Amino acid sequence: MSVRLSKIRQRFESNVLADPPGMVREQLAKLDHFIRPGARIAIGVGSRGIDNLVPIVRETAAYIRARGAEPFIVPAMGSHGGATAKGQAEVLASYGVTEHTVHAPVRATMEVVRLDNGNLPIDIFMDRQAHEADGTIVINRIKPHTDFHGRYESGLMKMALIGLGKQHGALSIHRLGVAGLRELIGPGARQVLAAGKILAGIGLVEDAYHKTMAVKVLKADEIADEEPKLLDTARRNMARLPVKAIDVLLVDRMGKDISGVGMDPNITGRIGVNGEHDASAPTVAMMVVCDLTDQSHGNAIGVGLADVITQRLARKIEHTATYANVITSGFLERGKVPVAAASDREAFDVALRSCALSNGRPRIIRIQDTLHLEDIYVSAAILDDVRGTSEIELIEPDAEMFDGTGTLTGF
Repeated sequence: MSVRLSKIRQRFESNVLADPPGMVREQLAKLDHFIRPGARIAIGVGSRGIDNLVPIVRETAAYIRARGAEPFIVPAMGSHGGATAKGQAEVLASYGVTEHTVHAPVRATMEVVRLDNGNLPIDIFMDRQAHEADGTIVINRIKPHTDFHGRYESGLMKMALIGLGKQHGALSIHRLGVAGLRELIGPGARQVLAAGKILAGIGLVEDAYHKTMAVKVLKADEIADEEPKLLDTARRNMARLPVKAIDVLLVDRMGKDISGVGMDPNITGRIGVNGEHDASAPTVAMMVVCDLTDQSHGNAIGVGLADVITQRLARKIEHTATYANVITSGFLERGKVPVAAASDREAFDVALRSCALSNGRPRIIRIQDTLHLEDIYVSAAILDDVRGTSEIELIEPDAEMFDGTGTLTGF
């Protein structure tokens, strides 16, 4: 039996900033008083997939040099990169951040200095080279987190506490699970800021098309109050699925290059963390995932968020890498392997049968991945819901989803 869905295009509000490096250059002037000639200034960098990351880091380094100071880069990524100095430098290089591209040396170490924890139930650490510098500027994108929601999620505060805390800092807070992240990033990061080693943070916000829409240089004493406002902006400008109720969500691929947990829970509504409730919308009865990106190198963290996968995906899972990531996070549900079907079509059929539909009008959405939501495929029931909406354009009606071998047709 043929499976036909209609291709639609979602139009999200676009707020692209014309010149992000220029905005950084303009705002960095507020730090003139803090950067003295001859000072050594660390620049903390560490998150994946940030738009304009290299030119923004390069502009920051150029500003420091122009003040007569010496900039250098430190990886601020907790335990990523295999928790080794070499691995973390390689991760930065994979983002395009090298001495050649940003005109500042990369100085990676896993050595840390213990900071005063202010009687908090965690130990607090800081990268030794950042601590021994005359000041540190952290650069990060501010956005909703994939594991929890709170006043501070992914951003400058988290980078200050966990990113610069290296493996010691990451393990210290992760051992308390989601509650630790949600409740202690704020007070923990304030302790780091109180140590006086961080001069400023550069907060970046992206729009629904993952383009830089806001840049804010914040002095250390501004970060805690201003970051939640930037987080609200990021949340309002996220891409989303067009409806709240879905019977089958068909996902072509997942991967670490798409989301830290393979598929962004902020898109699917599924968080997969014990004790944390899934989002109220969207609700997905059955989720199918067909492939794992090559860039994941076998790390299939997040596969447990799916109900059905393909044997093709299952064969790509490198369990050592996946388990290491899952165990470090403490969220074991995300590493459980679902039912694996022989083909894309069989996986879809298993999911559809499991929905127990009563009206014969399944609500199906097919997406390439959770990072690309502009063009998607929808069933007739969903098309009826969104037809005539100004943000929706019908691109191709009744397109066949599977070829003769049961493989998904090209997106």
